Amino acid sequence: MLNKLKNHIDNKLGFLTESRLLVAVSGGIDSVVLTHLCHKLNFDMALAHCNFNLRGKESDADEDFVLELADSLNLEVFVQRFDTEKYAKDNKRSIQMAARELRYDWFEELAEQLKFDYILTAHHADDNLETFLINFTRGTGLEGLTGIPSINGKFVRPLLPFSSDDIHNYAKENKIKWRDDSSNKSIKYLRNKLRHEVIPVLKEINPSLLQSFQTTLGNLNDSASIIEDGIESFLNHAMEKISDLEVKFKISEFKKVNNPKAYLFEVFKDFGFNEWNDVLDLLDAQTGKQVLSSTHRLIKDRAYLLLSEIPKFNDEIILISGGKNEIETPFGALILNATDTTSDNTSNIIYVDKDLLKFPLEIRKKQEGDVFFPLGMNGKKKKLSKFFKDEKFSLLDKENAWLLCSDNDIVWIIGSRADHRFRVTKSTKNVLKIELNKH
Repeated sequence: MLNKLKNHIDNKLGFLTESRLLVAVSGGIDSVVLTHLCHKLNFDMALAHCNFNLRGKESDADEDFVLELADSLNLEVFVQRFDTEKYAKDNKRSIQMAARELRYDWFEELAEQLKFDYILTAHHADDNLETFLINFTRGTGLEGLTGIPSINGKFVRPLLPFSSDDIHNYAKENKIKWRDDSSNKSIKYLRNKLRHEVIPVLKEINPSLLQSFQTTLGNLNDSASIIEDGIESFLNHAMEKISDLEVKFKISEFKKVNNPKAYLFEVFKDFGFNEWNDVLDLLDAQTGKQVLSSTHRLIKDRAYLLLSEIPKFNDEIILISGGKNEIETPFGALILNATDTTSDNTSNIIYVDKDLLKFPLEIRKKQEGDVFFPLGMNGKKKKLSKFFKDEKFSLLDKENAWLLCSDNDIVWIIGSRADHRFRVTKSTKNVLKIELNKH
């Protein structure tokens, strides 16, 4: 197995030989064998162990075992203890999900702080099959059936080509000791139920199950690659605009394809949506109709779908006193300076007659009945809602518009248009430059 692993790393994961590695070790057979193999390959490595405090003395014995393992191999080891049950309760997670989040967050934090290049975990071919079956039974798209990635950011899984039997045989041949986790025998967890009751039956039906599965994974990943290329090409036509607030998609492009629902799924699947019939209905819905996920929303806006994060509505009013030169806001900093020179107004810089302003100024969101005298329209009054419509503000643009006001009169739609009433004229004595410095 050592030679096969070396060949696999040389062919697929050669960067590991030049990297500083953190090996995740539970004390179980898989991670202990990974540790021994990496040590024999002379990797620059240290160990990391999580004590989740879920099995009392057994958890502490696992920690002691890992400390002894590190000492026997002359390796540095890092240990972190967690109150997993409290974390699960506070964050409304299952114990398994809580342990996973704590584990991976700590590994990444440790790697960042101590400059480890990669984190190695001991996932193997049987784990890959179990993950495939879990996703399959719960319902998933093609992405959920392509297996555990060998490389995912800083995480690398060098044992994926090897089976659980390969690992057990290597441990026995080399007289390697490990710890057995009693919770792995419980079939109350879906993964354990598949491992102990379903997969043995599948292996009995097909003794070459893992090899067949690897072939299937290869085919599915090839198909996923074709789909990814197709979606990228589709987005080149469908995605019209990306801004800080939204991503804008042409509805007409979705209607051109034979299966719009499939394209909607592929484009928006990573944003938490799951009511795909509702998403499909947006294509023919009235403007303003929206579908929400836990983190994002899709809005129908005339000929477009707008994707944005769900906003944290902010009804705050920010006051600007006459003596302040710089004000931090939710959208950036406003910088106010007296000046003797002027230039043309831009979307982010305006010049106003300071003597016409009544301090404190206010920064606020739009209100019902707001009117505006857009600069460049010879002092003609316009409802703010009509201005937004004429300037083709999207629903999200309107929602996120901030106004600079003097005594409730709009001085500036910040980042857009200044008001005619506060413009600099030949009789202006004190010019104020107001600049938006976006975050």
